[in-house]
Amino acid sequence: MKTALITGITGQDGSYLAELLLEKGYRVVGMTRRSSTTCDERIAHILDRIEILQGDLLDQASLMTALRDSKPHEVYNLAAQSFVPTSWNQPVLTGEFTAVGVTRLLEAIRQTDPAIRFYQASSSEMFGKVREVPQNELTPFHPRSPYGVAKAYAHFLTVNYRESYGLHASSGILFNHESPRRGLEFVTRKIPHGAAMIALGLAKELRLGNLEAQRDWGYAGDYVRAMWLMLQQDEPSDYVVATGVAHSVREVCEIAFGRLGLDCEKHVTVDPGLYRPAEVDHLLGDASRARSVLGWAPEIEFKGLIEMMVDADVERLKARGPGGGLMEVPSSAAR
Repeated sequence: MKTALITGITGQDGSYLAELLLEKGYRVVGMTRRSSTTCDERIAHILDRIEILQGDLLDQASLMTALRDSKPHEVYNLAAQSFVPTSWNQPVLTGEFTAVGVTRLLEAIRQTDPAIRFYQASSSEMFGKVREVPQNELTPFHPRSPYGVAKAYAHFLTVNYRESYGLHASSGILFNHESPRRGLEFVTRKIPHGAAMIALGLAKELRLGNLEAQRDWGYAGDYVRAMWLMLQQDEPSDYVVATGVAHSVREVCEIAFGRLGLDCEKHVTVDPGLYRPAEVDHLLGDASRARSVLGWAPEIEFKGLIEMMVDADVERLKARGPGGGLMEVPSSAAR
């Protein structure tokens, strides 16, 4: 039985990856930061099948202890300060977690057991002000946020440890990937949730930023398969993971509101105050290498993904009932 250690297991990707690895017969260990409150909603249904231990990307000693206690064959680093707008408000913290934290984890692996296979969650935000469309593994980076800069640091450091120490360390340059488990601060969840709130008479409008920004959006459940496939290869490498089709924020609105028989033009208000300081206008991935080498391909298409998220939010809100602690629509930007 293989053992996998997942940092960030309580997040969207961590929960889907844990499910996948359990299906494949792994012993799954999740590393979480110590907190006075629990945030395990996404993994509540599998808590009795996984192990949880404490560790922190800010603390080198805790990482080494986590590796020694769990003895993993594979480590998937999904933990980070992952919300782009927050990276402008907390750039130093973002750097500590998302960049330097990867240094600590790679160094802990090198010192504890260099045979461990390592996956780093890189991001399409590293491309930023893109030099070419679509973007592939050789496209130069030009990040446009502290988050993108931190991810670029972590990406190149993973390459450096692979080349310098012979670690089986791979990076997945994942383009945007969503699901009903996505946090409410992200625009792809904010829109379906906002549409559901309006359809149920719980809100009247949804305020968003740049509706013309385009992203290559896929389904998180598909993308974690690519993560696993990378660590099954004989040789480590880096792969773009994407659908190859870009859609605008406006299209997300049209599908989400249309699913509920609503006209988004009547309910969505553009708020210039919600624009990013430096916008990333058009991200589109070329996943040809992942398709040819890993044999990976997405299974859920864009329209079905957004409708899946709308349906899930409607069911959540209906289940809670009037006055039953409904989740609020956050006032974050369409980012």
